[in-house]
Amino acid sequence: MNIHSLLQLLVVIEECKLAKNVVAELELVLRSYKFDFYGLLKQPRPNIDLGRFMLAGRWPEKWPLTYQNKRYMLVDPVARHLSRAQRPFRWRDAMTALKSDPLRRRMEQMMADARANGLVDGYIFPIHGRNGLLGSLTIGGDAVDLSPTELSLFDAVARKTFWRLLELRDEAQSLEEAANVDAKLTKREMEVLSHLAEGMTSIEISRLLVISNHTVDWYMNSIQDKLKAKNRQHIVAIAFRNGLIP
Repeated sequence: MNIHSLLQLLVVIEECKLAKNVVAELELVLRSYKFDFYGLLKQPRPNIDLGRFMLAGRWPEKWPLTYQNKRYMLVDPVARHLSRAQRPFRWRDAMTALKSDPLRRRMEQMMADARANGLVDGYIFPIHGRNGLLGSLTIGGDAVDLSPTELSLFDAVARKTFWRLLELRDEAQSLEEAANVDAKLTKREMEVLSHLAEGMTSIEISRLLVISNHTVDWYMNSIQDKLKAKNRQHIVAIAFRNGLIP
């Protein structure tokens, strides 16, 4: 175990004055653990333009294009399990948790493609805030076994790095402030709203959340009523304006 490097990183991150230095220190520790690839996301939900939400990261050269072209964002088991997880988990555990999913064959295809690109296994650390899931740190490459202590420290590193980068980029306040709009959306409504803001259709959202189109439309109508919006485009505009969507 290299616990000392993780403890030291927690201190160093706070002292860094530049975002690039935070990233450099993080990558140094990840390499010491043999994690060749990682992604620190401001918003972990699947999206066609992955770079839009990436705070920092390094992936196999061909993987982002493969992920986009094969529309793996709709079946990604790690991302899907992340939406309901409260604690860190291993990538392969997502497949176990979704073993009865009707899209499992596509999930297996995606994981096979990931392994072919050098993403054999890894871990993901969710970062939660006032309005639910705000981001995540995912690390991987070859299979590496982390102890419970190391998992806890990496979890702390994920949160510290996430917030420090946002602070240095003047983006932290928008996530910390409560939404100004007088509407209380449920966790599921927030998920539907987030995917709507990404430009996903009802069909795509229903597949991602494994619910019917009718249920998605029901959530949409509820959100529209609560935000007093005229249509779906107006829903997104109000949500962005009031900080419901970071």
